[in-house]
Amino acid sequence: MLLNDFMNENFPNLELRPPLFYSWKISIRFELGVDYDRNNDYENSPYLQGVYKRAITLFKSLHSHNDDIYIVVDVNDYADGDTSKNKLNIFSRYIKEKSVLYGLNQKTIPYIFPDDDNEGTYKTHRFTLKCKPADFKYVPMLKAICNQDMGIRPSIFNRVYFINITKKTIFHVYDDRGCDLLATSPETIRDVYHKNSDWILDYDRDEIEEVFK
Repeated sequence: MLLNDFMNENFPNLELRPPLFYSWKISIRFELGVDYDRNNDYENSPYLQGVYKRAITLFKSLHSHNDDIYIVVDVNDYADGDTSKNKLNIFSRYIKEKSVLYGLNQKTIPYIFPDDDNEGTYKTHRFTLKCKPADFKYVPMLKAICNQDMGIRPSIFNRVYFINITKKTIFHVYDDRGCDLLATSPETIRDVYHKNSDWILDYDRDEIEEVFK
């Protein structure tokens, strides 16, 4: 199934752009980073170890090794350079078998934040790879996503979405602060909700708990 067909069938009218939590009723927003201060901006600080642990734990609880998933990466193009290097680094560094990369697709779409594009010159290059969690090194990939605002390498600055075709979920770590989890049914993610309820962002807790009553 193509990504667009999957999205239209399971997440109709959802635009794949942050903040996803506020665009879909059956969703959870988890807090990843707790008690941040500027002294935490170093490799493997206790703060970052906590961030990594939560992101990896949530990913593992959502994705089985043989699930069919899409990794979707949005590379924004501000008409000031080549995006091909970004694409190659994001995927080739983390995919175990290079043959999997033959399935990589690229599509240019209108800039995902049109309100920020007054001149109408920006674009978004959406790269999509259908694979299984067993095909890629998700632990270092998640760490690189969490590193994006910390001044620590490796970092992934592009938005990365893990769309689980088998379980019909979307998982998006937006940075070290938190992540969004969307599903087509509360039952699909009820276990994740119960096991990790302490990690739910308190600001949105009441709204989230309504979904799982």
